[in-house]
Amino acid sequence: MTSTPLKIMVIDDSSTIRRSAEIFLSQAGYDVVLAEDGFAALAQINDHHPALVFCDILMPRLDGYQTCALIKKSQQFHATPVLMLSSRDGLFDRARGAMVGAEAYLTKPFTRDSLLAAVHAHAGGAVAIPE
Repeated sequence: MTSTPLKIMVIDDSSTIRRSAEIFLSQAGYDVVLAEDGFAALAQINDHHPALVFCDILMPRLDGYQTCALIKKSQQFHATPVLMLSSRDGLFDRARGAMVGAEAYLTKPFTRDSLLAAVHAHAGGAVAIPE
């Protein structure tokens, strides 16, 4: 019996970060959806229904805090775990992320192991393992 891969959305204005996350997650068997900013993510979220969202904080147009708050205010996606991504690791940044509903905070640059550990911790680790 083959299960469907868990779908994870990565929102970041850095193509390097998006690509790294995509490689790490897809190699682990996840289905990855990429968005370059909050507006693009909000336009795609209804089509893809991700089980987990990684969201950069510092982005043009709509920052990560605003994007997270909008996802959490949505009737359909309020229970979807959102993990903030940032190169800033201050207490204020973490507190602000928690205030808008983020489940966790991952510091960039992240490693493959820290990214996958965050997925396992917040998405139950469900994934289709390629044979």
